[in-house]
Amino acid sequence: MFWYKTKLKTAIVFIGGIALSALVPACRPGIKNNGGFDLTGYLKKDAAMLNKLNRPVDKTVTHNGVTETKTVHIADWSSELGLFIDADINKPAFKNSYQVIDEDGLLVYKAKEKDLKVRELIIKRTGGGIRYVLIYNKVENPLYKTTQKLTYFPDSVYRIETVQHVKLLGTNTYFIQGILK
Repeated sequence: MFWYKTKLKTAIVFIGGIALSALVPACRPGIKNNGGFDLTGYLKKDAAMLNKLNRPVDKTVTHNGVTETKTVHIADWSSELGLFIDADINKPAFKNSYQVIDEDGLLVYKAKEKDLKVRELIIKRTGGGIRYVLIYNKVENPLYKTTQKLTYFPDSVYRIETVQHVKLLGTNTYFIQGILK
């Protein structure tokens, strides 16, 4: 009888493992939901290339009107472009959440729902490559409101413009720009 119970438990665990392994790939966030543009994959590939090139960057940071500019070497481009990479709208949870317009080299994703952080994603394509990526983010709740405009010109310039209003603390504006040399 002991042998029978052990074999039954092993069979149940084995079948459960197979069923689980069949379901897990469907939950991966990297799977594109609509065959659309893979922004995250594109930016990670670009970040790896920029890491290898190790070009200097004229980086300007402005906070509430106070500006500082330095020439720097970015050690981790994936981190530097993190806000852009995080604007991934190809997660299965976002299926049918964006209106897609694709015409004349311009690919536009517009949010259909008010609570989506990425409100609009615009990709300008030219000659098989990407000319620029423009992202509009918005997060709003009773305590704060944040709007962002992210602009990326491959191998050239990136900009992050943020306005954040926090109740009782006021408004902060941020501008970050990196120009590759």
